[in-house]
Amino acid sequence: MLYQIYETQRALLAPFSEFASATAKLYSHPLSPFTHVPLSQRYAAGLDLMHRVTKEYERPEFNIQSVQVEGVPVAVQEQVAIHKPFCDLLRFKRFTDNAAALDKMKNQPVVLVVAPLSGHHATLLRDTVRSLLQDHKVYITRWTDARLVPLEDGEFHLNDYVAYVQEFIRHIGPDVHVISVCQPTVPVLAAISLQATTGDVVPRSMTMMGGPIDARRSPTAVNNLAMSKSYEWFENNVIYRVPPNYPGAGRRVYPGFLQHTGFVAMNPDRHLSSHYDYFLDLVRGDGESADAHREFYDEYNAVLDMPADYYLDTIKTVFQDFALVNGTWVVDGVRVAPEDITKTALLTVEGERDDISGAGQTRAAHDLCLGIPADKQFHYDVEGAGHYGIFSGRRWRENVYPVVRDFIAKFDRQPQADSAATPKPAPRKRVAGTSARKAGA
Repeated sequence: MLYQIYETQRALLAPFSEFASATAKLYSHPLSPFTHVPLSQRYAAGLDLMHRVTKEYERPEFNIQSVQVEGVPVAVQEQVAIHKPFCDLLRFKRFTDNAAALDKMKNQPVVLVVAPLSGHHATLLRDTVRSLLQDHKVYITRWTDARLVPLEDGEFHLNDYVAYVQEFIRHIGPDVHVISVCQPTVPVLAAISLQATTGDVVPRSMTMMGGPIDARRSPTAVNNLAMSKSYEWFENNVIYRVPPNYPGAGRRVYPGFLQHTGFVAMNPDRHLSSHYDYFLDLVRGDGESADAHREFYDEYNAVLDMPADYYLDTIKTVFQDFALVNGTWVVDGVRVAPEDITKTALLTVEGERDDISGAGQTRAAHDLCLGIPADKQFHYDVEGAGHYGIFSGRRWRENVYPVVRDFIAKFDRQPQADSAATPKPAPRKRVAGTSARKAGA
């Protein structure tokens, strides 16, 4: 019922939002006579703010049309490499007529970025992708809003997430380097562990950034909520069915609007202050600051519905049973055993001021991956960085990205240890896969 009430409210506010937008332009457009009315800038600023607070935010686009490779401008085109009901594997294909740049790109490492399925869209990692494209061939997971997935496409559980990651790794091939940010660190580690256990294709390296590998360490407000409430509480209080005006009508989901409310509730004063500053920027005519505000909130306010089964599985497996670190997680009859990983290098990254995944939660991966040689394990703490700072913004570009780039480069051309040099775990179950494909530039 709550979802239907929200949809009704949104439908009622939509015309008022559009009216506020049009009236704001009436008081701010240089050719409009209303711009000369006393206090016109304040009227326009207030109406613009009203429009942005009440409007519906659609999924943003990456809008990465070009990057610099060795100082040469290179065109970028998004392509769907694999389409699945709940996710598209996107490839950022680069094009250039410059022979030297083309030769350079052909030999660059290939990277799979696994974006979070935790409320926001994959475009939250736009800065991550833009940086990586300078030195890598890049793929990324773009998760689908569950309210757009028809019921006939079936359910989606945490184990299905793991299976998706495995399929994407097989599709790209054994030379891939996997980067997981926040929530996917857990299913990505599970996917690679299972592939190592069964003798399947494994990536050359895995970089895990700000994720809850062991949520018991330095628990944050997010961890405390997940651990203090029962599984039944989450099922009864945050799970609703999609209204009939969407393709996924009837599907059980954790609605995006509830997630957004939770995001804002974590720092309400900060958001109120930010919106007031936006109002003042419009009054002063500070277009640059106003544009920065719009860019941030166009991303922040765009949320998606998560499949209920996946969300509830994550709560129980990651934050209540701690199944990964306790060694009790079983996927399709095979136990998730990170200690079976022997050929894949590991880098973990944590932010000093991360209020989503506390200190030590990501680093815990090293305690689990006992089969990886010490000279293939690395950790990096980002001083002064919050959760978003480890994958976006100045600290990402200046501090984190060079570390990630050099780590990937170090293990890109090194031969992985063969069975004669490294003991290979006995296969427990063979997973059917596709033949490896060599990625282009």
